[in-house]
This record gives sequence, structure tokens and C-alpha cells, in this order.
Amino acid sequence: MNDSISSLTARIQDFVDAREWRQFHNPKDLSVAIAAEAGELMEHFLWATPEQSKAIAADAVKRQNIADELADVIVYALEFANATGLDVAASIEAKMRANAEKYPVEKAKGRSEKYTEL
Repeated sequence: MNDSISSLTARIQDFVDAREWRQFHNPKDLSVAIAAEAGELMEHFLWATPEQSKAIAADAVKRQNIADELADVIVYALEFANATGLDVAASIEAKMRANAEKYPVEKAKGRSEKYTEL
């Protein structure tokens, strides 16, 4: 299924509203929820080497749990955008433009340094 961001956002809003959870969805609690779920996602890769992390992500048994944690992060992020009135697509577009300026291909290609060190 290839839903748009706006379609997914609307589905999340319907889910939250049906359960009367909006009262709990403020920027502070949603940002904490994002961090907590990101921690649960990272837990799958704790102490693994980069090569091992690729194998873990590809493992059929572990993959569904990893996908569930990723979905939790994204759902909370979209609900955070709902709660704060942020336009996710516009925010991503603006960030990509800023990153393109900070990390021009001719300076950043194949390098991992921060833009201030390029």
C-alpha cells in the first residue's frame, strides 16, 4: 500500500479521535514517545557491528519487529505534526533544500563529516 503522508495522517487522526486520545497528545508527550520508540528500534541493533546490523535488519524473524518499531516512530512523528500544525511534506522539502546547500555533492560525496568540516 502506498499511502500519501496526508492520507496516513488522516488515518492516524481518525484512530486517535476514535479512542479520545488527543487529550494526551501534546508536543512534550509526543516527542517523548518518539524518543522512546526510537530507543526500542535501536535496541534491535545494540552492540552489533555495522555488518551485523544489516544481517539483523534482513532476518525474516526480526524484520517484523523492526518494522513495527519503525512504524511506531513514524506514527508518533506524524501525530506530533498534527498536534503542532506542522506540514510534514513542507518541512521535509525545506530541510532537503537546506541540506543540499550544507552538503554540496562536490564536497560531501563519499564523506561523513559534518558540513562545518567539509
